[in-house]
Amino acid sequence: MDLSFGYGALGSLPRLRNCRVRRASSYDRSGGNADYIFVKPGETKCFAQLLGAGVIRHIWFGGGADEACYHRRVLLRMYWDGEQSPSVEVPLGDFFGVGHGAAGSFYSLPLSMYVADSSTRPTRNCWFPMPYAEGARLELVNEGAVPYVHYFHIDYEEHQTIPDEVGRFHAQWRRENSTKPLARPADGSEIKNLTATENYVILDAKGRGQYVGCVLSVQGLSPGWWGEGDDMIFVDEEVGEDGSLKWPPGIHGTGTEDFMNFSYEFPVQDTAYGLYHGVSLPGAIRQNDWGTLAGKSSQWSVYRFHIQDPIPFQKRIVVTCEHGHGNDRGDDWSSVAYWYQLEPHASFPKMLPVLDRLPRT
Repeated sequence: MDLSFGYGALGSLPRLRNCRVRRASSYDRSGGNADYIFVKPGETKCFAQLLGAGVIRHIWFGGGADEACYHRRVLLRMYWDGEQSPSVEVPLGDFFGVGHGAAGSFYSLPLSMYVADSSTRPTRNCWFPMPYAEGARLELVNEGAVPYVHYFHIDYEEHQTIPDEVGRFHAQWRRENSTKPLARPADGSEIKNLTATENYVILDAKGRGQYVGCVLSVQGLSPGWWGEGDDMIFVDEEVGEDGSLKWPPGIHGTGTEDFMNFSYEFPVQDTAYGLYHGVSLPGAIRQNDWGTLAGKSSQWSVYRFHIQDPIPFQKRIVVTCEHGHGNDRGDDWSSVAYWYQLEPHASFPKMLPVLDRLPRT
């Protein structure tokens, strides 16, 4: 069976496939135009329950709430094959590529968001394929104070079976607010990081799978360039049984902007996005202005998706990044990691309470 999950999506289109395509949606069952559902404050709402074996191919969300930062107050969860612990647990806006409880416009191959004019209710799309063998459950958790109005399409395929070696889709949100800066040596020399133990952790996953990318959302809390830190990814034997990281990592980068496939800081224009990497929320700061307080409240979201170059792991992967060179900065970092793996997955970090998810002012 060829499910065409990965490479060459356009090239696979001529291959005729034996499956049935269906859609779960919020259309008005009465035949009217009230094509939405409400998720009340404090409610956990299962909005799609899919049976049997299949693959979610596309998710579209509309709607919103009349409340500031509702993108961080509403959680998206997904469960595969009857599992009790979700494989996806992420604040709504962050899942679709924009952090800080904000809404922005960008387009990439697996994710997009579009804001019309001054609307705070963007359209959101996801094309990550999500296979399951024994059903899928999708739910929203509204931890806000007002109802969330939910428009949705879940476009999926029904199959007879799913091959045993096919991984399940996972997404996990983390935040460190703020990161703990390391003091520079007394002689003023630069910090030498040869352990990665103080790095910001984007993902720590156990099992067999492959990492396919992340969204980073950072707010600089002091003057200077916050993105000088290197990415460091430890795979399999580079992670000890106790979780210790064995130096050097097999994947070591040269700066956060390089990690996101840019160079010499991030571009600030509204169209700095592409299929595999980009800026989904550009910080309100001028180029060459990092040494002033002008960027102190700037909030950025940037992404890098490993669509053509996924990183496989057989036992464990730890994806990290320095917060500043040698971890010398204390900024507000949050992230979403996306990956596939065979179940069971390791327990996720406990989701932060809603007040601890909200952005800084």
